[in-house]
Amino acid sequence: MGSGKTMIGEALAKKLNKPFADIDKIIEEKESMPITEIFKKEGEAAFRAKEKMEIANYLSASSAGNAIISVGGGAFLQEEVRDICMKNTTVIFLHISWTAWLERLDMLVETRPVLHGRTISEIRTLYDDRQTIYDQHHYRVTVDGLDPEEASDKIISALQGKSI
Repeated sequence: MGSGKTMIGEALAKKLNKPFADIDKIIEEKESMPITEIFKKEGEAAFRAKEKMEIANYLSASSAGNAIISVGGGAFLQEEVRDICMKNTTVIFLHISWTAWLERLDMLVETRPVLHGRTISEIRTLYDDRQTIYDQHHYRVTVDGLDPEEASDKIISALQGKSI
């Protein structure tokens, strides 16, 4: 959450000449409302069900193997989503340190319903808990201080087997 998945994914897709899909944007378009409204009107469980369905649908599409996709930071909380992604895609974990993430917090709280109404201590616990879940990946790329172009270059290096 808040690591820059969409901007980095778009930059990476452009450099690799591949299509890009943001699962959150797909859900927002289908539901004709932002994620924050889905959370308010239907709750997190309903959103997570939609998220799981869209990820599974997208990954089963014949062209998905050739695309760069961004899944929301909470998607991997669902074991089924983790399994689907780990088996059917190359999962790249965009790691952002707590310190760097904290610098983005003011911007993130507004658009991330899971952060609404939480104390900084609760947010830190959420961040720490998710790090364990995010340990399931094929590649880990730290994006602290990198712009989307630099981060996408770092991902390409990782995919090419260069040290990062």
